[in-house]
Amino acid sequence: MSAAVTIVDYGVGNMFSLISSFDAVGGSASVSRDPDVIANADKLILPGVGAFGDAADKLRATGLGDAVKYAAKRGAYLLGICLGMQLLFDRSFEFGEHAGLGILHGDVIPIADEIPASYKIPHIGWNALSVIRPNALLGESLSGQYVYFVHSYHARVADDSLSATTEYGAPLTAAASCGSVYGCQFHPEKSGRVGMSIIDAYNRL
Repeated sequence: MSAAVTIVDYGVGNMFSLISSFDAVGGSASVSRDPDVIANADKLILPGVGAFGDAADKLRATGLGDAVKYAAKRGAYLLGICLGMQLLFDRSFEFGEHAGLGILHGDVIPIADEIPASYKIPHIGWNALSVIRPNALLGESLSGQYVYFVHSYHARVADDSLSATTEYGAPLTAAASCGSVYGCQFHPEKSGRVGMSIIDAYNRL
């Protein structure tokens, strides 16, 4: 039987849609802001919307950032979604320079540095995945499938953890993974059938 999912509650993110998604695939998800619970969980989700710096400050102030890092170091499953994925990286250049959790390696940079000036920012809408390195959540069969994005920044991955890209005037990072740690720049909980297949795959780990 797969382990229940613990969603990290640090005051940033839509918890209800994630809980509903796991209910829909027959899983179990709960929300916690207790560092001890987070540190000892078997399967975590780090959600997030908003600005990187504010979110990183909240993780540090609550002790939840250290708890997430501890859980990842001992091999717990961890899935970062949208801003939650960005926070897994070393640093972000959103409105200054801010330290991330350093669980995955690379920098979070403006997509404006990558895409043509005629493209709208933020990038909002459905875009196709191109799976670069399949993992337990993203198989080759998901290449060409559409998922839902809302973002103005993306991760410039420093190592071989890049899992998938999407094309928005230029290739942008859509997903990353290393060991038991996964990140989705898109929102699987808002991505219809394809997103639910990713939620289901995470639930089954």
